[in-house]
Amino acid sequence: MKKFWKNIVRKYNFLGIEKEQRTASTRDRYELAKYLIELRITAISYFRDFCLILLGIFSAAFGVKGFLLTNKLIDGGATGISLLTNAVTGVPLWIMLILINIPFILLGSKIVGREFAIKTSMAISVFALVIATVEFPNVTDDKLLVAIFGGFFLGAGIGLSVRGGAVIDGTEVLAIYLSRKFGTTIGDIIGIINISIFCVAAYFLSIEIALYSMITYLSASKTLDFVVEGIEEYMGVTIVSSHSEDIAKMIISDMERGVTVYSGKRGYGKKGETKDTNIIYSVITRLELNKLNTEIKKIDPNAFVVINSVKDTHGGMIKKRRLKHEEII
Repeated sequence: MKKFWKNIVRKYNFLGIEKEQRTASTRDRYELAKYLIELRITAISYFRDFCLILLGIFSAAFGVKGFLLTNKLIDGGATGISLLTNAVTGVPLWIMLILINIPFILLGSKIVGREFAIKTSMAISVFALVIATVEFPNVTDDKLLVAIFGGFFLGAGIGLSVRGGAVIDGTEVLAIYLSRKFGTTIGDIIGIINISIFCVAAYFLSIEIALYSMITYLSASKTLDFVVEGIEEYMGVTIVSSHSEDIAKMIISDMERGVTVYSGKRGYGKKGETKDTNIIYSVITRLELNKLNTEIKKIDPNAFVVINSVKDTHGGMIKKRRLKHEEII
């Protein structure tokens, strides 16, 4: 199959035909090759996202029903609020998961994007369905083991879903929104939310359960860090490509993010030849990283992309929700 697609690229000279060089005889072949390659990239991307999100849902459901729910421990975030409400009021957990996450889904559609909101709504719906219908064995009653491993499986599930381009716990979406509005870091917002949850848990349940729940949260957050390779709020992306103009327009118009364009040189091969090129730099949230990689592959599968962790940013356009098409930082 890989050989088949390589032959398409070679036959239609997909990457070698620049806009200025296209003639009437090559235009149709170029467009056909472009369409086929974009279709393949999109199909592979959606299938990969589907597998990651589904695996994440079952991992999180196992952590919740196999460890936390039967032992009345909670986690942080929207899942923790749902577990706490279930423990206090007896409302079924799957109902609370949907109700509490609805505002976060609507917020996510505005600050991250419509595709993210659709994926997240479907992921949370399936997660609630699995919680309601699938039975998991109660693994242990040892509260320390429950806190550690319940958090581990829940954190792994959330992390896998994030890598698939969705979330099954919407608290981080709220944290991104509040951090942009008040100029604080996402970590600070998440910390404040979770401290509030654990204080309420200590009042309504017990101090012991609240303390064990804090261990659950720490276990889940560290596992999440490991699965998504860092929980930094922003990612700095450097892109070197012969199609830099198209990639810059895509980031500005489609992703509504700012870009910085450097004039540079690139060189490779035994002869050490160099060639003038534009280098693109952009800062995005890690929830948008999956979409950016997919869109870059559609434009230039051979683009050289370097991704770095960014702890926080100040100024520029990253704090704003929308960009005008002509704005480049």
